[in-house]
This record gives sequence, C-alpha cells and structure tokens, in this order.
Amino acid sequence: MSKLLEIDSLESGFDTEAGLVRAVDGVSFELEKGRTLGIVGESGCGKTVTAMSIVDLLPKPAGQVLNGNIRFMGRELRGAEPEVMYDVRGNDIGVIFQEPMAALNPVQRVGKQITESLLLHKEISKQEALIKAIDLLDAVGIPSPDMRISDYPHQLSGGMRQRVMIAIALCCDPDLLIADEPTTALDVTVQAQILDLMGKMQKDRGMATLLITHDLGVIAEQCDEVIVMYAGRIVERAPVKELFAKPKHAYTKGLLASIPRLSNERKSKLRTIPGQVASIQEFVSGCRFCQRMEREGDTLITRPAYEKVDSARFLENCPECT
Repeated sequence: MSKLLEIDSLESGFDTEAGLVRAVDGVSFELEKGRTLGIVGESGCGKTVTAMSIVDLLPKPAGQVLNGNIRFMGRELRGAEPEVMYDVRGNDIGVIFQEPMAALNPVQRVGKQITESLLLHKEISKQEALIKAIDLLDAVGIPSPDMRISDYPHQLSGGMRQRVMIAIALCCDPDLLIADEPTTALDVTVQAQILDLMGKMQKDRGMATLLITHDLGVIAEQCDEVIVMYAGRIVERAPVKELFAKPKHAYTKGLLASIPRLSNERKSKLRTIPGQVASIQEFVSGCRFCQRMEREGDTLITRPAYEKVDSARFLENCPECT
C-alpha cells in the first residue's frame, strides 16, 4: 500500500516560563490510504499535540514543531508556507476536533460554517455550496437538514453538533481524516452512531483515518493498527488483534488490565495503573514508565514521589517495561 502520511522523528513543544518543554518526543509512524490508525494513551501523553502538529494548529507562538518531518502524499508539510497549509487543511486533511461546541462558531449558523469551507476550497457558487451543505447534513444523519442548516450550534444536541463537525471535516472529500476523540462526552448510544457513521463515510470515500482516543473499546472496533503513547513517546505499535492478544509493553498491559469486565466476584475491584504521569518538565531521557513504576517480582509498584530520578539509570528501551 502507498503511504499517505509519514511522520519521522517528530518533536513538538511549548515555550513556558520554565523554558522549552517537549510534549512530543521522537514520534514516528506512517499511515496508508484507506486504513485506520488509532492513537491511545492517558490524557497528557501527547496524542492531540501530535495531531495538531500535522496540520500546523499548535497554539502560536508558544507551540511549535521543533524537529522531524511531516510528509503528506509525498509533500513536506513542516515549515510549509501558511498559504499551503490553508489549502491542505479542510481540503486534503479534514479534522474533527475534540469539543464541537468550542470548535464551532457560536454566532454563525451551521450552514454558513459548512459553505465557508466549500467556497474556500472549491470553485462553486454560493447556491451550489448551500445545496451541498444540505446534502452533507442529510448524509451525516441530521433530520430535516433543510431546516437545521439555519440553526446555531447551541440549538443542536451534542450528537448533532458532532455530526455537523463531521460534515465540515468531510465537505471537501479529504484524503485523510483526523478525529480527535470524536465521541467524548456523548451518550453511549450516540457514540455508537457517530462511530458507525465515521466508518461508513470512510468506506464510501476511501479515505484514511487517524483516530485519537483514550477508549480501548473504540480502538478495538474501529482501527486496523494502534499506537500506544506514553509521556510524549510511542511505547508500542501493533495490529489491533495482536495488541489485544499479546501486549508487549508494561504500560499497554496496564491499560488492557484496567478495562472493566464482567466478573463472578461480587466485589471485584477495577484495576488501575498506580501513580501518575510525570510532569512534562520532569520527563527523563530514558524510559519514562520507569519514572512512574518499579517492579517487585512480577508486580508493578509505584515509585515513591519523593525519590529523585536519575535519568542515566534508564535505557531507551527498558527491559523492565517490555
């Protein structure tokens, strides 16, 4: 399969009062046409920063891509002129943002927000754009689209706002869809509807999807391959079935063990990964999961919070974590 997206040694960070901090540190992966790649991990592990680096949407001037290459359809996007990125975003790469109420303009009707993207990227009239916008709302399952197109975002339910976001992301038939936790804060039934819709639209249009989530159930259902991120780095990548059957990294094993399961025990406890991810200013150069955990035999235990970490103790690929 031809590679649609190639990320090589990506480093992204932010200027802070404490200095430059790297939120994404040496991430590399590729995505083929028509495939779905999932990125999973705890909040703050660098999933969204990775995605926003691809489309140059890190908050400026603090956020910046520090190193690495971002190639889309063979074209280098890192350092591209703003005019190039304006053409790529929305046209070649569609983005579904994490919170639709924050992404949609609250003082513009949803029809205006869809036609704006169409008029920017396609040589069509306003009337043609309006007709296509109504068709898109119908395609994403919004009832009475000819009436809803005149609504403001606050007049729609959470699920309908997310459908509008999908319509905007897909209006120009992109080759790649980046979906940043598209089912966050939605009811379970609405989540299923949104995921089914995304799968159907992907199949119909033949696009690739980069799906960012913290929900392993979504990963299992939607993705061909999955990347597990921890503290700004990729700790494991595998086909979905292989990852669920034979996880290699201790962090991946911890994530899978924390999935709620039906049990015969009346008071079975939900398993968790003890401790927490280190602050981004305290990341070590070696294995960052060792920064959080230690082993006692076959048991993972939390590293004492007061213990200072010597980064020289940890290998880049720590045998304790594989």
